Amino acid sequence: MNMEVDHSLEQANGSCDDDDGQIRTGTLWTCVAHIITAVIGAGVLSLAWSTSQLGWIAGPVALLCFAIITYVSAFLLADCYRSPDPIKGTRNRTYIDAVRLNLGKIHAWFCGLLQNLSFYGTAIAYVITTSTCMRAIQKSNCYHREGHDAPCAYGNTIYMLLFGAVQIVVSQIPDFHNMEWLSVIAAIMSFTYSFIGFGLGFAKVIENGTIKGSLTGVPAANTADKLWLAFQALGDIAFAYPYSMILLEIQDTLKSPPPENKTMKKASMLAIFMITFFYLCCGCFGYAAFGNDTPGNILTGFGFYEPYWLVDFANACIVLHLVGGYQMYSQPVFAVSERWFTQKYPNSVFVNKFFTFKLPSLPPLKVNLFRICFRTAYVVSTTAIAMVFPYFNQVLGVLGALNFWPLAIYFPVEMYFVQKKISRWTRKWIVLRTFSIFCLFITIICLIGSIEGLISAKLG
Repeated sequence: MNMEVDHSLEQANGSCDDDDGQIRTGTLWTCVAHIITAVIGAGVLSLAWSTSQLGWIAGPVALLCFAIITYVSAFLLADCYRSPDPIKGTRNRTYIDAVRLNLGKIHAWFCGLLQNLSFYGTAIAYVITTSTCMRAIQKSNCYHREGHDAPCAYGNTIYMLLFGAVQIVVSQIPDFHNMEWLSVIAAIMSFTYSFIGFGLGFAKVIENGTIKGSLTGVPAANTADKLWLAFQALGDIAFAYPYSMILLEIQDTLKSPPPENKTMKKASMLAIFMITFFYLCCGCFGYAAFGNDTPGNILTGFGFYEPYWLVDFANACIVLHLVGGYQMYSQPVFAVSERWFTQKYPNSVFVNKFFTFKLPSLPPLKVNLFRICFRTAYVVSTTAIAMVFPYFNQVLGVLGALNFWPLAIYFPVEMYFVQKKISRWTRKWIVLRTFSIFCLFITIICLIGSIEGLISAKLG
């Protein structure tokens, strides 16, 4: 009797779905929190540098264009959560499921490869960013004690290892449905440090009494160097925006009614509006404050020395945010890998057996040996690679270029064609195909510039 009452209450609250029995409690605001956690991360810190490379016209225009492109991508993809009907169709709980159903197995295999490489690369970028921020806190305190010209030099390795140790523990969170609290905390942290970065830039502009920078951006030794840096800047912006590869995973946390695609579209509009506002503030005021001397990372490049405690607090917020951000991009990899091993070895105790531990004053803890080993190895590998390539702007540019067209543009557009049964050479087909080709061109130039920058940094 109690079970029947509980079940009826869950259905009345819209948190238990008849089609798969999964309890979903996500709302518009938890969805916004997930999006902000996924989007505002390492990318925001490089936007002032990107704006400085592009100049006062191309920089803000590029930020706005990528915001529009990201929303169009999210709008197209939200309708692919259910197929064939976007409201009552079968759920596609992951991005790969949607690609497989709409485009076939070959596309799904290619999508899965790119998506998991992107998740993995983003995790590496977050390890680099976290260590940079932790080192910046130590350097900030050193500069405050000994002066701005003091030789305050510290390494990255110990901080990467520390962040990796924390992620080994946090990675034992079972899945997305258990991460709402972490996303809310991470979203608050992301707004906090973005606002601090904007505030420090604004204060610096007032202190200077002038707006620095130029219409064409930072001058370079020759035209080729200018182009490489501009392409890399576009790659950094491309990294800062899209979240298509985890949009459907976020959408799968939403309860209904209202239909999930409507909630996701509304959440995407709200989140992208807020994100773009902070991106423009951080990018433009950072460039206005420092002009040609804009650092690659606005909060760790020490354009700001004082108030040192506020710089420390902002970097601490980044670290806390990236603890959650790392999980946002790692949980889908964990889910796909563990599902594959469960299907491949259904009788394996190592893979499928869960052991329950009860600790005093804590809820029961379920432990799986395969989960512990696989997730630990994953975290260790991302940490190790970050130690080998600790180049912030260049790594972000490469990842942004690799993710942008195939995952944020190509697959959503192609699935939308299938979902809406859009015929070739119709007006909508021509517009979306032109949109996709334009974004492909942007991806190619971003990738070329970012790879050149990564090679130059490694050789230098």
